[in-house]
Amino acid sequence: MIVSRPALHEIEEFLQRKRFAAIGVSRDPKDFTRILFAEFRRRGYDVVPVNPAVSSLDGVPCFARVQDISPPVDAALLLTPPEVSGDVADQCVAAGIRQLWMYRAMGKGAVSLRAAVVCQLNGIGVIAGECPFMFFPNPGFPHNVHGVCRKLTGRFPR
Repeated sequence: MIVSRPALHEIEEFLQRKRFAAIGVSRDPKDFTRILFAEFRRRGYDVVPVNPAVSSLDGVPCFARVQDISPPVDAALLLTPPEVSGDVADQCVAAGIRQLWMYRAMGKGAVSLRAAVVCQLNGIGVIAGECPFMFFPNPGFPHNVHGVCRKLTGRFPR
């Protein structure tokens, strides 16, 4: 089984949700995952951080596991290393997650074949790869340039 490029309608469906878990948001305020977390919040999303190493991030209560979130969420953005994404996908199954986005900007991001298979076997919609910044309205530099380049080369989701 190969992890396929996500369809644009799957990404748009995820972004229409206003509440979801962000699993693996870093404790480091300069880390890209924190910048992405802050941007979602700035755009009005109720992003629930999941990181077992902290109790809150930017004043938002943080949960140790996705199963601990109350009230529960039905979607999650994975910001984890790919080596743990499969285990996190197992936790998402247990938590009743229906859509999972494995973030990727550069490198592997959170994308894991095992996580994708777990999702597919359990009826969870999966977005394997892509950076949410490229799909925000008016994303700013350099995200808008990155999106245009991907469109010109035919690598932007359709």
